[in-house]
Amino acid sequence: MAAPPASMSATPSPLQSTVAPDVPGRPAEQSETACEDRNAGSLDRLLPPVGTGRSPRKRTTSQCKSEPPLLRTSKRTIYTAGRPPWYNEHGTQSKEAFAIGLGGGSASGKTTVARMIIEALDVPWVVLLSMDSFYKVLTQQQQEQAACNNFNFDHPDAFDFDLIISTLKKLKQGRSVQVPIYDFTTHSRKKDWKTLYGANVIIFEGIMAFADKTLLELLDMKIFVDTDSDIRLVRRLRRDISERGRDIEGVIKQYNKFVKPAFDQYIQPTMRLADIVVPRGSGNTVAIDLIVQHVHSQLEEGRVGLCSPVPPPSPNTECPQEYTTGTRHAHHHQPACSTTRDKETSRDEFIFYSKRLMRLLIEHALSFLPFQDCTVQTPQGQDYVGKCYAGKQITGVSILRAGETMEPALRAVCKDVRIGTILIQTNQLTGEPELHYLRLPKDISDDHVILMDCTVSTGAAAMMAVRVLLDHDVPEDKIFLLSLLMAEMGVHSVAYAFPRVRIITTAVDKRVNDLFRIIPGIGNFGDRYFGTDAVPDGSDEEEAASMG
Repeated sequence: MAAPPASMSATPSPLQSTVAPDVPGRPAEQSETACEDRNAGSLDRLLPPVGTGRSPRKRTTSQCKSEPPLLRTSKRTIYTAGRPPWYNEHGTQSKEAFAIGLGGGSASGKTTVARMIIEALDVPWVVLLSMDSFYKVLTQQQQEQAACNNFNFDHPDAFDFDLIISTLKKLKQGRSVQVPIYDFTTHSRKKDWKTLYGANVIIFEGIMAFADKTLLELLDMKIFVDTDSDIRLVRRLRRDISERGRDIEGVIKQYNKFVKPAFDQYIQPTMRLADIVVPRGSGNTVAIDLIVQHVHSQLEEGRVGLCSPVPPPSPNTECPQEYTTGTRHAHHHQPACSTTRDKETSRDEFIFYSKRLMRLLIEHALSFLPFQDCTVQTPQGQDYVGKCYAGKQITGVSILRAGETMEPALRAVCKDVRIGTILIQTNQLTGEPELHYLRLPKDISDDHVILMDCTVSTGAAAMMAVRVLLDHDVPEDKIFLLSLLMAEMGVHSVAYAFPRVRIITTAVDKRVNDLFRIIPGIGNFGDRYFGTDAVPDGSDEEEAASMG
């Protein structure tokens, strides 16, 4: 993935304006730096009116660099919070995400350039990671210095490079990460951190983006945003006064004492490390077009489609699904099977027999949990040696929407169980599963997790859901995948990718048709259970939309 040579410093044509155009659909706050370009020539407009005093202090955090988590354009919505990228049949990431580093001086317009790249790329999932989130925790003495504008935040030692490197490595591997939220008003990290996931493209921006050798090796493309120092000073004045509650004297003092010397000593020399230099920042659309073209070519080279109905080869080890006599007998030889499959079954009957199967399925799944001997005393005063659960806690995670119908059955047999939810849908343009919503309990890594989905056809959604749990450090052998009905393809796909995940189902059908529906199948479980209308083309929501 070689980036363009360092000599590719792109400049706009003489007719091009250096002002970034307004982008349709971009929220007003995202165009702020573009507005700074237009106002750069007027310092007076940045200062409080006479008699008003200092502007009120506002609590600003580094989270604003990546908020809101989606960017709406005229053509589509881009999810800038990221998501676990797709994985191949072995359960490993098909290709590492493409990481772009954006360096440059303070207030050079790095964030604006990043957002313009995101929109021009037109890929559905992007992570925007700001170096501002990774300032080190200050000591009491350093806090006092910062309050008097006497602490150097523009020195390499001010950043936690170890945390930056480990975070970027995990994101490139598609794993979830916890990112600190920095409060510039108090010069401290907030208690709550935010969760990010790997994506198609990762954009990392910061003044010291190229200051560490190990960090440089993680970047597939390095871009330096070169903006005139006067414009950067004006932008910094506006930002620090209006957003961070600083006074003009303090901002200028900090700029002359720390910001400008740091740029000359640490930041400007890293320009030679860049693959592309972008003069005049966001106004240089020619440079941005070159960047986008190169990233597109890299993404196309690494594109791997995994939505073919052809199943992967069977795993060498025996498939870990549990075809037990009791549970399987309940579906094949009791009225529940024929009743739920029958298209003439009323909704009330469908719900009744589905709940019956869910209860049997979950009861059986709990028997595979670890147990240990325990002794209790009966009301007659006698000791009784029995069994008790040997784990810490049980958590149920449902794959929306059909999976949530299994939650009541789990709550009925497992007291105080915690519940999480995952929503996975297939992108109709790319054919790839995408994570749209995630809510998991805290400290889930110590739990045994019951992953629930009523039907599994190709196994694509189930594999992504398992991957999400692994990203949250849930051990593979502590995950139980439960489904009322699975296709043989889905069983093999999940078993091949994650051989230690225990798969428990009431029945397995042999075929999946061209619309990814299980044959003979049960129909659209969600529509039949909730009484909603079917998808217009007749495809199964859980099997076609989620390919699950």
